[in-house]
Amino acid sequence: MDAEKLEYFRGILLEEMRTLLGEAGKTVSEMTADNTNFPDPNDRATQESDRNFELRIRDRERKLINKIREALERIDEGTFGTCDMCGEDISEGRLKARPVTTLCIDCKIEEEKREKVP
Repeated sequence: MDAEKLEYFRGILLEEMRTLLGEAGKTVSEMTADNTNFPDPNDRATQESDRNFELRIRDRERKLINKIREALERIDEGTFGTCDMCGEDISEGRLKARPVTTLCIDCKIEEEKREKVP
C-alpha cells in the first residue's frame, strides 16, 4: 500500500479514536456529576439500568480503541492491509468499511463458518 493511502487510513483511525476518547471522557464527567438520589425505587432502577447500558457501550468502545491502536501500529510496521491468515492484501473497500480489520473478506468468511460449526 502506498504512503498516501496509509496516511488516509491513519487519519480515519486517529479521528475515530479521538471521537471515542471524547465520548468516554464525557461519560465519566456526566456520571461523576450526576449525584441525583431518586426516592422512588423504580426511578433508581431505571437510572442504574441506564448507567449499566452506558458502561457496556463504553467497554465495547474501549475494545475498539485497542484495535485502533493495533491498526496504527501495523501502519507504522508496514503490515497494515495484509491479511493475518493468508498474507494477501485486504481490499481497500473492506479497509474503508472496517479499518481495524486484520483479515481479508475470504478469510473472515471462513473464520465465521468455523465459529458456527458446533
